[in-house]
Amino acid sequence: LNPPHGRMDAVNSIAANNSAAPSNSVPAITVRRARTTDVPAMRALMEPLVDRRILLGKELVTLYEAVQEFQVAVNAEGQLVGFGALHVFWEDLGEIRTLAVADGWLGRGVGRALLTELESAARDLGLARLFCLTFEREFFIRQGFEAISESTGEKIINSDVYYELVRSPDEGIAEFLELARVKPNTLGNTRMLKYLG
Repeated sequence: LNPPHGRMDAVNSIAANNSAAPSNSVPAITVRRARTTDVPAMRALMEPLVDRRILLGKELVTLYEAVQEFQVAVNAEGQLVGFGALHVFWEDLGEIRTLAVADGWLGRGVGRALLTELESAARDLGLARLFCLTFEREFFIRQGFEAISESTGEKIINSDVYYELVRSPDEGIAEFLELARVKPNTLGNTRMLKYLG
């Protein structure tokens, strides 16, 4: 399934089976690197968002291929309550992808914890900037991201890098560069960028 506008990566509510936290509890979560054994649960948490055309559907094989890019949040019982990915675009530029939190865990710091871990991984890799495409503008603003214009992709990288990135078949890079092969942004999601300190 393809959403109306290419790919949508955001913190979103997910109708997760047995993942709701008790309403009066402080969330006890652990954020760790995803494992191949997490992929079926990640796919199950992702499916409602794909059905609502918020996230791009990913084939199971694609999730296994990209598992090393993901961090997962698990509750005290070991159930996945959120996940997110970091994808490297270039020497100093990456993207936060597929950041999602289960319904019962929204507003409990899960998205922030995942993003913090993804940013730490980005710094460890030597990245200085992170891009995201999201409907959850306010969440990302609170985490230090700023909205960028539709034409900023080419402006924040030099022309040599731009022409290298254009060669990539990756849809996230195509979204970042606003290439003609991606559909126009008619849904109102926001292109955002953060400079890592």
